[in-house]
Amino acid sequence: MTYIMCLFLLGFVLGLVAVASNPSPYFAALGLVVVAGMGCGMLVGHGGPFLSLVLFLIYLGGMLVVFAYSVALAAEVYPEGWGSWPVASYMIAYTVGVVMTSGIFWEGWYEFSWVPVDEFGSFSVFRGDMGGVVLMYSFGGGLLVISVWVLLLALFVVLELTRGLGRGALRAV
Repeated sequence: MTYIMCLFLLGFVLGLVAVASNPSPYFAALGLVVVAGMGCGMLVGHGGPFLSLVLFLIYLGGMLVVFAYSVALAAEVYPEGWGSWPVASYMIAYTVGVVMTSGIFWEGWYEFSWVPVDEFGSFSVFRGDMGGVVLMYSFGGGLLVISVWVLLLALFVVLELTRGLGRGALRAV
Protein backbone atom coordinates (compact mmCIF):
# COMPACT_ATOMS: atom_id res chain seq x y z
CA MET A 1 0.00 0.00 0.00
CA THR A 2 2.90 2.33 0.69
CA TYR A 3 4.18 1.97 -2.87
CA ILE A 4 0.77 2.81 -4.30
CA MET A 5 0.51 5.89 -2.08
CA CYS A 6 4.01 6.96 -3.16
CA LEU A 7 2.90 6.55 -6.78
CA PHE A 8 -0.17 8.71 -6.11
CA LEU A 9 1.98 11.36 -4.42
CA LEU A 10 4.49 11.37 -7.29
CA GLY A 11 1.69 11.70 -9.86
CA PHE A 12 0.14 14.49 -7.78
CA VAL A 13 3.39 16.47 -7.67
CA LEU A 14 4.11 15.92 -11.38
CA GLY A 15 0.58 17.06 -12.24
CA LEU A 16 1.03 20.19 -10.15
CA VAL A 17 4.34 20.89 -11.90
CA ALA A 18 2.58 20.46 -15.26
CA VAL A 19 -0.09 22.99 -14.26
CA ALA A 20 2.36 25.45 -12.70
CA SER A 21 4.63 25.47 -15.75
CA ASN A 22 1.79 27.37 -17.45
CA PRO A 23 1.44 25.91 -20.92
CA SER A 24 -1.65 26.73 -22.91
CA PRO A 25 -5.05 26.02 -21.31
CA TYR A 26 -5.41 22.85 -23.37
CA PHE A 27 -2.47 21.14 -21.67
CA ALA A 28 -3.07 22.70 -18.26
CA ALA A 29 -6.50 21.07 -18.17
CA LEU A 30 -4.88 17.66 -18.63
CA GLY A 31 -2.57 18.42 -15.70
CA LEU A 32 -5.57 19.35 -13.56
CA VAL A 33 -7.30 16.07 -14.42
CA VAL A 34 -4.15 14.18 -13.37
CA VAL A 35 -3.97 16.16 -10.11
CA ALA A 36 -7.66 15.49 -9.37
CA GLY A 37 -7.28 11.78 -10.09
CA MET A 38 -4.16 11.38 -7.97
CA GLY A 39 -5.63 13.39 -5.09
CA CYS A 40 -8.76 11.26 -5.11
CA GLY A 41 -6.58 8.15 -5.25
CA MET A 42 -4.83 9.35 -2.09
CA LEU A 43 -8.21 9.82 -0.43
CA VAL A 44 -9.23 6.28 -1.38
CA GLY A 45 -5.97 4.97 0.05
CA HIS A 46 -6.74 6.63 3.36
CA GLY A 47 -10.26 5.21 3.62
CA GLY A 48 -12.53 7.76 1.95
CA PRO A 49 -13.92 6.15 -1.22
CA PHE A 50 -17.30 7.90 -1.17
CA LEU A 51 -15.94 11.41 -0.63
CA SER A 52 -13.26 10.72 -3.20
CA LEU A 53 -15.85 9.81 -5.82
CA VAL A 54 -18.01 12.83 -5.02
CA LEU A 55 -15.01 15.16 -5.10
CA PHE A 56 -13.77 13.72 -8.39
CA LEU A 57 -17.14 14.05 -10.13
CA ILE A 58 -17.90 17.54 -8.84
CA TYR A 59 -14.38 18.83 -9.46
CA LEU A 60 -14.22 17.48 -12.99
CA GLY A 61 -17.65 18.90 -13.78
CA GLY A 62 -16.65 22.36 -12.55
CA MET A 63 -13.30 22.17 -14.28
CA LEU A 64 -14.99 21.23 -17.54
CA VAL A 65 -17.01 24.45 -17.41
CA VAL A 66 -13.94 26.58 -16.64
CA PHE A 67 -11.96 24.79 -19.35
CA ALA A 68 -14.68 25.42 -21.94
CA TYR A 69 -14.82 29.14 -21.07
CA SER A 70 -11.06 29.58 -21.06
CA VAL A 71 -10.58 27.73 -24.36
CA ALA A 72 -13.34 29.79 -25.98
CA LEU A 73 -11.81 33.07 -24.82
CA ALA A 74 -8.13 32.23 -25.32
CA ALA A 75 -7.88 30.49 -28.65
CA GLU A 76 -4.20 30.20 -29.59
CA VAL A 77 -3.12 29.45 -33.12
CA TYR A 78 0.05 27.65 -32.02
CA PRO A 79 -0.29 26.54 -28.39
CA GLU A 80 2.91 25.83 -26.49
CA GLY A 81 3.20 22.27 -25.26
CA TRP A 82 5.34 20.74 -22.55
CA GLY A 83 8.08 20.01 -25.09
CA SER A 84 8.79 23.64 -25.97
CA TRP A 85 11.88 25.17 -24.39
CA PRO A 86 10.27 27.89 -22.15
CA VAL A 87 7.72 25.48 -20.69
CA ALA A 88 10.31 22.71 -20.26
CA SER A 89 12.64 25.10 -18.44
CA TYR A 90 9.84 26.05 -16.04
CA MET A 91 9.05 22.37 -15.46
CA ILE A 92 12.71 21.62 -14.68
CA ALA A 93 12.93 24.61 -12.33
CA TYR A 94 9.75 23.64 -10.46
CA THR A 95 10.84 20.01 -10.18
CA VAL A 96 14.24 21.05 -8.77
CA GLY A 97 12.44 23.35 -6.32
CA VAL A 98 10.17 20.54 -5.15
CA VAL A 99 13.13 18.16 -4.71
CA MET A 100 15.11 20.76 -2.73
CA THR A 101 12.12 21.60 -0.52
CA SER A 102 11.45 17.93 0.17
CA GLY A 103 15.13 17.55 1.10
CA ILE A 104 14.65 20.18 3.82
CA PHE A 105 11.68 18.35 5.35
CA TRP A 106 13.01 14.81 4.80
CA GLU A 107 13.74 14.12 8.48
CA GLY A 108 10.12 14.63 9.59
CA TRP A 109 8.63 12.34 6.97
CA TYR A 110 7.74 8.84 8.15
CA GLU A 111 5.99 6.09 6.24
CA PHE A 112 4.42 4.49 9.29
CA SER A 113 2.30 7.61 9.86
CA TRP A 114 0.20 6.76 6.79
CA VAL A 115 -2.58 4.98 8.64
CA PRO A 116 -5.82 4.43 6.72
CA VAL A 117 -9.09 5.27 8.45
CA ASP A 118 -10.34 1.69 8.11
CA GLU A 119 -7.67 0.43 10.50
CA PHE A 120 -9.40 2.30 13.33
CA GLY A 121 -12.67 0.43 12.67
CA SER A 122 -12.86 -1.01 16.19
CA PHE A 123 -13.15 2.47 17.69
CA SER A 124 -16.11 3.68 15.64
CA VAL A 125 -19.56 2.55 14.61
CA PHE A 126 -19.33 4.11 11.14
CA ARG A 127 -16.66 4.04 8.47
CA GLY A 128 -14.38 7.06 8.36
CA ASP A 129 -15.82 8.59 5.23
CA MET A 130 -19.46 8.22 6.29
CA GLY A 131 -18.84 10.21 9.47
CA GLY A 132 -17.32 12.95 7.31
CA VAL A 133 -20.38 13.00 5.05
CA VAL A 134 -22.65 13.49 8.07
CA LEU A 135 -20.54 16.37 9.34
CA MET A 136 -20.35 17.89 5.87
CA TYR A 137 -24.13 18.01 5.54
CA SER A 138 -24.87 19.05 9.12
CA PHE A 139 -22.24 21.69 9.87
CA GLY A 140 -20.97 22.50 6.38
CA GLY A 141 -23.57 25.03 5.23
CA GLY A 142 -21.42 28.09 5.87
CA LEU A 143 -18.41 26.44 4.29
CA LEU A 144 -20.54 25.59 1.26
CA VAL A 145 -21.49 29.25 0.79
CA ILE A 146 -17.86 30.33 1.15
CA SER A 147 -16.78 27.64 -1.33
CA VAL A 148 -19.34 28.81 -3.90
CA TRP A 149 -18.05 32.39 -3.67
CA VAL A 150 -14.43 31.25 -3.94
CA LEU A 151 -15.22 29.14 -7.01
CA LEU A 152 -17.05 32.06 -8.62
CA LEU A 153 -14.07 34.32 -7.94
CA ALA A 154 -11.73 31.67 -9.35
CA LEU A 155 -13.86 31.51 -12.51
CA PHE A 156 -13.53 35.26 -13.05
CA VAL A 157 -9.79 35.14 -12.34
CA VAL A 158 -9.27 32.33 -14.84
CA LEU A 159 -11.31 34.12 -17.47
CA GLU A 160 -9.37 37.34 -16.95
CA LEU A 161 -5.99 35.62 -17.03
CA THR A 162 -6.73 33.68 -20.19
CA ARG A 163 -8.26 36.59 -22.05
CA GLY A 164 -4.92 37.88 -23.35
CA LEU A 165 -4.33 40.76 -25.72
CA GLY A 166 -6.18 39.33 -28.71
CA ARG A 167 -9.47 39.29 -26.80
CA GLY A 168 -10.00 35.61 -27.69
CA ALA A 169 -11.92 33.79 -30.39
CA LEU A 170 -15.38 34.89 -29.28
CA ARG A 171 -14.50 38.60 -29.36
CA ALA A 172 -13.26 38.47 -32.96
CA VAL A 173 -16.80 38.08 -34.28
